[in-house]
Amino acid sequence: MTGEVSRAVHTSTATPIRYRPATRPPVRTRPRRRLSRTLLALTVAGQLAGGTIVGEALQVPGNDPVAAKLAEWGRDHGLNDVITGLEQVQYAGSQPAIGGEPIGGIPVADGAVPDPDPVEQTELPAPLPPLAGGKPLAREGQWQIVVAVNDRPAVMVASVRPDGKHTSFVVGVMRMDPELVRGELHPGTQDPGGRWHASTSLTAAARKGIAAVFNGGFKLSDPSDPGYYSEGRTVAPLVDGAASLVLHKDGTADVGAWNRDVRMTPDVASVRQNLQPLVDDGQVSPTCATGGQKQWGSTIGQQAYIHRSGFGVTGTGAMIYVGGPALSVCSLGRILQDAGVVRGMELDINPTWVSGAYFHILPNGKPKGFKLFPDERVDPQHYFSPSSRDWFAWYLRS
Repeated sequence: MTGEVSRAVHTSTATPIRYRPATRPPVRTRPRRRLSRTLLALTVAGQLAGGTIVGEALQVPGNDPVAAKLAEWGRDHGLNDVITGLEQVQYAGSQPAIGGEPIGGIPVADGAVPDPDPVEQTELPAPLPPLAGGKPLAREGQWQIVVAVNDRPAVMVASVRPDGKHTSFVVGVMRMDPELVRGELHPGTQDPGGRWHASTSLTAAARKGIAAVFNGGFKLSDPSDPGYYSEGRTVAPLVDGAASLVLHKDGTADVGAWNRDVRMTPDVASVRQNLQPLVDDGQVSPTCATGGQKQWGSTIGQQAYIHRSGFGVTGTGAMIYVGGPALSVCSLGRILQDAGVVRGMELDINPTWVSGAYFHILPNGKPKGFKLFPDERVDPQHYFSPSSRDWFAWYLRS
C-alpha cells in the first residue's frame, strides 16, 4: 500500500518535566539459564580455535556479554552456520514456562507520572486488549506516561502478557509522539563499523534531550540480507520489498516495503532494513507462522518463543516499539497491530540484543534510564558505552 504518515514538527523550546519515580511491586526475575549461555560461550571459543582469536573477539569495544562477543566474531568470520546451530540448541533447551502469572503482577512503570491530570488522560490511547484472554490483570494494557513535555505525553509505555500460554511473562510496548521526539540511527563499532558523524554510544553530547532508545535489526551479514543506509552512504544494498525503517531528516519515522511504501527521496536520512513486513495495512502477515528464513530469520524461525522486538507506525504517525520475552512472530505482530500499527516490522531476536529504554533528565543534567520490561537483560547503561551493533535513539525536540 501507499500513503503518507503525518510528520508534524514540534518547534517549541519546552523542556521535559521531571517526575518522582512511582512505587511498584517487587519483581523477582526468573533464572537466566546461565549454564546454557556459558556452554555456548565455551563451545564458540572452541570453534574459534585459539587464544589469539578469542582475545581478538573479546577486545571488541563495548559491554556486550562474552558469549555475544564470541558469537558476533564467529558470524563475521565464516562461522555463521555453526553459531546458528549452537543458538538453536540453546533456545531448544530454554523454552519459556507455561501458565502462571507475572511475579508482582503487571508493574507500574519506573518513573511513570503518578497521577496524570484530566488533560493528560484525554491524550492517552485506548488500552491494549489482553492477549492472554479473560479479564486483564490490574494495569495490563494501560498506557502510562513516562516522558512528558509541557504536560503532553512524549513517551508512553504499556505492559501486556504475550499470549494465553506464556502468562507469567510481561512484554513492553513504547509509544512515541513524532511532534515531541525525533529519531536518529546510531552505528555500532562492528555493525556497520567505520567512521560516522553519529556516535556509537550516548556520549555527553548525545545525551542531551535523550528520551528513549531501542535496538536495531539483524547483523548486516545475516543470510536474510538486511540493507543499511545512513549519512548518504549505503553500507548494505537496499532490497526491494524488504521491511524498512526509514528516518527522515526532520526526525520522523516511517515503515514499509522498500520501493513500494517507502523509497529513496531527498529527505531520507537513514534506512534500516530487516526481513519482510510483519504488519501491512493494519493486518499481521498471514505467513507469520509459516514463513522461511528470508521472512523471519534463520536461527529460530517464526514459531519459537523467545525475546523479540518490533517497530511500526500508526495511521497518525505515532511510533510504536515492542520488546519482550516469550514472543513468536505472530504474537509480536499481534501486539503491534493492537497498538494501532498500520505498517510494522520485526527487528532483532535474542535476549542479548532486545532492549528498549526511556530516560529522565535529572536536575544535574544527566539522564537516568529505565528498562521497558521486567525480563530485559540489557541495562540502559549499555548505551553509555560504545555499542557493537546499531541502535536507534529518540530525542526531545527543542
